[in-house]
Amino acid sequence: MADSKPLFSPDGDPMAAEALLRDVFGIVMDEVIRKGTSASEKVCEWKEPEELKRLLDLELRSEGEAAERILARCREVIHYSVKTCHPHFFNQLFSGLDPHSLAGRIVTESLNTSQYTYEIAPVFVLMEEEVLKKLRSLVGWSSGDGVFCPGGSISNMYAVNLARYQRYPDCKQRGLRALQPLALFASKECHYSIKKGAAFLGLGTDSVRVVKTDERGKMIPEDLERQISLAEAEGIVPFLVSATSGTTVLGAFDPLEAIADVCQRHGLWLHVDAAWGGSVLLSQTHRHLLDGIQRADSVAWNPHKLLTAGLQCSALLLRDTSNLLRRCHGSQASYLFQQDKFYDVALDTGDKVVQCGRRVDCLKLWLMWKAQGGQGLERRVDQAFALAWYLVEELKKREGFELIMEPEFVNVCFWFVPPSLRGKQESPDYSERLAKVAPVLKERMVKEGSMMIGYQPHGTRGNFFRMVVANPALTRADMDFLLNELERLGQDL
Repeated sequence: MADSKPLFSPDGDPMAAEALLRDVFGIVMDEVIRKGTSASEKVCEWKEPEELKRLLDLELRSEGEAAERILARCREVIHYSVKTCHPHFFNQLFSGLDPHSLAGRIVTESLNTSQYTYEIAPVFVLMEEEVLKKLRSLVGWSSGDGVFCPGGSISNMYAVNLARYQRYPDCKQRGLRALQPLALFASKECHYSIKKGAAFLGLGTDSVRVVKTDERGKMIPEDLERQISLAEAEGIVPFLVSATSGTTVLGAFDPLEAIADVCQRHGLWLHVDAAWGGSVLLSQTHRHLLDGIQRADSVAWNPHKLLTAGLQCSALLLRDTSNLLRRCHGSQASYLFQQDKFYDVALDTGDKVVQCGRRVDCLKLWLMWKAQGGQGLERRVDQAFALAWYLVEELKKREGFELIMEPEFVNVCFWFVPPSLRGKQESPDYSERLAKVAPVLKERMVKEGSMMIGYQPHGTRGNFFRMVVANPALTRADMDFLLNELERLGQDL
């Protein structure tokens, strides 16, 4: 006979389980939401790996632990984690915390369903299509298709796979045997997922032809045309161009109209990786940066970045209306996608994707949009631009800060030149010494927990900082703090 005790908790006590969850929510409210978003608290509590392992006691044992210890462990996990919602976390292309999005994530996790059939996710199947429809309309399409993917890298990979399938549908069954040698084209500033995707799909990284960029990091359409002609002369079949709207480091927007002209002349699929820059479409002031995006065949867009929808929220949008996603990826699993169901089986969207189980990523964006409205989200984008420009103007006023270039997006790239290097640009070892500054300052800020900001080399340039203005809670005071803190941390260098 089955045990009559509910299995909601190890001891079968639903009241204890409810109390545990209430306590956990209380800890999250105090430690993540209140403290984690406070400028007076640390961004991180740095520990070396071996010490952190010891502090967390990560080993899994045969015996369970009491609720009090579990709550203590929750506090420890939060304490030693990076607070990406902190106003001084500038390290990635995502940051900040939207309460409505978080509410959506909590509901999503609690319901714990999979977005593959209408029968187990009726609300979310309908919601996902409505959200995707809204995103497509902002691109400029009145119809089309799409799906939420586990990250922009997968969206880009799907686009490559769809473009290949459209040209060579036999490859789904026959694999690489059905293909001639293929080439796809992306700028040297493209996201690394383009080459990863080519490798994963069996095309090989050599199939990615790297197109030159101008001094601002934008693809040069004339070189794209040249590269296509070179590939054709070698007997290789061009099939896709991946343009970028918002490159990772410089924040560059490729000239989409001119690139679309090239694609149209050669009959190539145009994919736009707008994972970072797609949210600019919400701004009437700045959406001109993506002029021509409506001519694309596919678009990748990550609302979890500039819109603060929360990780992860990554949409792949298609202009196609021929059910290409399902034809390319579907396998008609009979135990899941029965064709004699009592409802419209077109609502079972799971066969559009490579995954089987798929998390719900639409609710957090939908709920945030319901609360903020399109106008509120537009203000969020415009505010990010305004703060980035404020930072640039303040940076110019200070000795020791040198812009890489005037930004057109919210990536502000610059060097901090410490006192010992100022006025010594002609020294033969100047560039080498300057490149060592950012790593030292990064270590200092992280170990103090005062802020986090990314750095990288780029082409012939040595290490410089890439400031990302994305958190909607940021103010001018936070921009001032960034500059003051770099001056304080680097005053002895």
